[in-house]
Formats: sequence, structure tokens, C-alpha cells
Amino acid sequence: MVKFIIGLGTGVLLVFVSVFILFLALLRFRERPPDMASNSVLVLRLNGDVPERESVEIPILSSGPSLTVSNVWMALRKAAADSHVRAVVFEPEGLSAGWAKLQELRQDLENFRKSGKPVYAYLRTPSAREYYVASAADRIYLGPEDPLYLKGLRAEVMYFKKTLDTFGVSMEVQHAGRYKDFGDQFTRTDMSPETREQITAVVDGLYGNLVSGIAAGRRKTAEDVRSLIDQGPFLAPEAKRAGLVDELRFEDEMWGELQSKLGAGNLKRVSAETYARVPLDSVGLQGKSRVALVIAEGDIVRGDPDNAALDDNSLASSTFDKVLDQVSNDSSIRAVIVRISSPGGEVTASDDLWRHMNLLSKKKPMVISMSDVAASGGYYMAMTGDPIVAYPGTETGSIGVVFGKPNLHGLYDKIGITKDAVQRGAFADIDSDYTPLSPAEQAKLRRGIDASYEEFIGKVAAGRHRPASQIEPVAQGRVWLGSDAKAHGLVDTLGGIDTAIEMVKKKANIPAAENVAVVSYPPRHTLLELITRRPQDDMLQSKLRQIFGKMPFRAWLHGGFLRMTPYWIVVK
Repeated sequence: MVKFIIGLGTGVLLVFVSVFILFLALLRFRERPPDMASNSVLVLRLNGDVPERESVEIPILSSGPSLTVSNVWMALRKAAADSHVRAVVFEPEGLSAGWAKLQELRQDLENFRKSGKPVYAYLRTPSAREYYVASAADRIYLGPEDPLYLKGLRAEVMYFKKTLDTFGVSMEVQHAGRYKDFGDQFTRTDMSPETREQITAVVDGLYGNLVSGIAAGRRKTAEDVRSLIDQGPFLAPEAKRAGLVDELRFEDEMWGELQSKLGAGNLKRVSAETYARVPLDSVGLQGKSRVALVIAEGDIVRGDPDNAALDDNSLASSTFDKVLDQVSNDSSIRAVIVRISSPGGEVTASDDLWRHMNLLSKKKPMVISMSDVAASGGYYMAMTGDPIVAYPGTETGSIGVVFGKPNLHGLYDKIGITKDAVQRGAFADIDSDYTPLSPAEQAKLRRGIDASYEEFIGKVAAGRHRPASQIEPVAQGRVWLGSDAKAHGLVDTLGGIDTAIEMVKKKANIPAAENVAVVSYPPRHTLLELITRRPQDDMLQSKLRQIFGKMPFRAWLHGGFLRMTPYWIVVK
């Protein structure tokens, strides 16, 4: 009887919640697009990460679509064509987006400036990330007491071996590829020579991009910028004397100067979230041909085929395959851009994604657009033979395979736990956390890892239309920046969303001058989906990510063979 009452109460509650959400959604549906005044200024406030996928939609509480990379791109594209928008004010704070995304944002601001309208940047205690993007602006403003933390770049790698040793835990890791160093953080206390070599190359590449971007934006030589960076960080007056900012002003003073520059009355400030609701046809950008922008973001796992998990940190093949099939079967979609932001993950899940990506490629013209990282399994899934576009700062490649398992025998001894077992089969304990791998088990795993690595090489060779003998030397698990990946033939073109659209229009025989309607997949999740989803291991992953950042714990905890890049590199 008690269970019946609880079930009935839960059902009634869900009905009321559903009706309430439906009511809010109807109110939202009836909202009119914002009225744009003739002296509007688009205000682009960005902080934290800038995701590829949209967050959960909460009716009324959400002023518009969340600011994803593609939403910012579209907002600036619309604003450039909108006669009501007189300028853009860029106000970043605490950006943590990767360097490839920052390159997209910077290019978007430069493209907007080509319309003849000004971009003003107002910075609050900026780091190199905020300053790099802001260097594309016409004028940079800094608060009178705000320091400029422009002081170069530094990469950190976190290692846990001593911690594991303290608890009596050891990790057994095998990998294919000299540079396939995922797992080293559990077995070493510092960088291997191979790790140091590739991280040095990554930092050098990103630092070169940082210097060249600032030099172009501030009209200085690269040598001058390098010399200035060596003197950072800067107090506000020092930053102005060095020519790194134009004025030291409070925000209201910056707005007053912009108003004088435009020769307008009171300027109407419009947030990017609100401006996203302005329809494309009102600015003459609505296109007839529909191009799908499919977002593949997160570490790759198989997921639960019966549960479309709303996990922003993972790319579940069981769910994403259905999205690819949906796009494939939609006759209104002329072409597809698959935008990958993934460090890789489980081997079998990567295979599933590769299969469905190839099925889609056979039905629709397709181009791959890489974001901050599209490496290991994230690179594997892109091997369809279609053109690949990457940013100079994209982390890609990492063609290799790794396997690891913990040995908890020492930990069990410390806390008084023992295990005893009966087994049949020579390798029945190969995945046991109580016994180390025997030489025979190591050899068996080695055969599996090598076979998976050879398959990876073969897929890349077929997808890049080159013999395997040319792929293997640039594989070995090494991470490449996009600029180096292009030189080695792993990607085709350097660029961002605009470049990918140009290329896919050409493949689909859409005239270059014709506007297209870009449709994002998967669609934005609703609050009802969030409430009714089946809880998984999100809480554990959330806590781990709070401590260790973006390490792909879900894929690692699932075990097995992994195509995973060293995603724990942090470049500050």
C-alpha cells in the first residue's frame, strides 16, 4: 500500500511538473523577437569555457540560447549585416576556453570589423586568453587599477604515482606508440623525454600564435611582443605605456567614448543571448539550403543505448549514432559539418562512431571541423575521407592505443581485506584488481593493443588517402597542433567555421555567394529531459572534475583498450 501511494504521488508530481514546463514553454514560444533600436550595440560577455553544445533550456529563466562557439559566430555574423547594430563591445572575464576556440572568437571579431563597424574591448584583470582575443578589437580599454596578466605560457602535467604509492595502489599500463603517454600520470612522477618533447612543441606553437596575433592587432613586430611578454605581468599604467591597451577607463567612460565615436544618442545595449533571437531573415542572411552542424563533444564512451544521457562531459556513441542517423535520413539537409571536440575514449565506442560517420558521409556531402581537441578516438572518428579543417591551435593526431588496470592488492593489505578465488581458464584473472599481470597476460594484451594500433593506422591511411608507411612515422601516439598536423598531412586546411561552410558548400554544389541555414544537432535539451533522465555516475565524475579539471574520468573508469589523448595538459 505504501509503495502504491508513493508511486501515485510521484506520478501526480510528474504530471504537474510536465504541465508547468509546458506552460512555460508556450509562453516562451509566444515571445516576439527583440525590437532592435537604430543605435544598438551588441555586448558580448564571455566567461569560463565556451562550449560547443548548448546547455539545458529553462523556459523564462533563459534569455536566449546559451553562448556556444557557433552561437557567438552567428551573432557576430548577423550583427555585421544588421543596420541596427552600430558596434560590438567585447567584455571577457576569466576565460578558460582552449586556444583553438580563442582563435575562432578572435577571427569572428576580425570578420565583424570588416563591416566597417568598430569593436571595443573592455578588460577586467585579463590573462593572456582574454587579451589575445581582445587584440582583434579597434580599441582596448583596461580598468585604471586592473593588472594585465600577460606573462607568457606554461604547461602543467599532474602526476599521481606518489599518491597511489601511499595507498598501496599500482597501475599497469601498456601502450602502442612512443608518445602515447596517457597513463604516465599514474606510473611516473615527471615527464618522460617523449612527453617533454611533444609538450614543448605544443607550447612553442601556441606561444607563436599568441605573439603573432598580438603583433598583428597592436601593430608591433613579433620581436617587440616577445620582449614585452618577458616584462609581464603589467600594472595598468605599465600596460598603457607599453602600447598594449589604448586607455585606462572605467566602464561607463568607455561607453561615453564609444557614444562620441558613433555620434549617436543613448546607445541601446543588447546582450548576445538576447540578440540570438533576432531572425536571420531580418538581416538578409536566411538561406534556403540547410546545412547541419553536428556537435561531437566530450570523451568517447559507449553509453547506455536505452538512455539518452544528458552528460555534457561525454560523447556516448549509443546516443550520437542516432543523431548521425537522423541527419542522414533528413532529406531537407543538403550537407553536413561535423564539429569534433573530443580527446578520444573507448576503442569500441570509437569504432561505432567511425562506422556511423562513414555511413553519413556516403549519403551527404560532409566536412570535418575540429575544435580545441580532436585527437586519438576523436581523430579516429573523423577518418571518413572527407576534408578536415583545424585551427592552428587544435590538438589532434595522438594516433595510438593504451590499456591500463589498477592493482589494489597493496591497498587491500593496508585496510585488512584479502581475496581468494577459484578460476577456470588461463586468463580468467586478466582483469583482476588483486593480481598483477603475468608475462603471458602481458603478451596477450600486447597482441590486442598492437592489433588495435595497426587498425588505427589503416583507418587513417584510408581516410587520408595515403599509404600506411607515410602515416606510421607521424603516428606513435604523438599530439600535433593543427599547424603541424597540416604540414604532416593529417588535416587539410587551417580555419574555423567559416572555412568549413565554404568547403561544404562547394562539395554540395551550393553557390559560394548563397547564404545557408545552419541547423545545430543534437537539439538543445529541455528541463523535462533533465528531470526525468536516469541518474548515472554523474556525481562522482563531477567531484573528480572539480578537483582535477577536464581529465576524461568516465572513459578511464570504464577500462579496456582506449584511444585517448593526454587531455590533462593545461596551458596557462
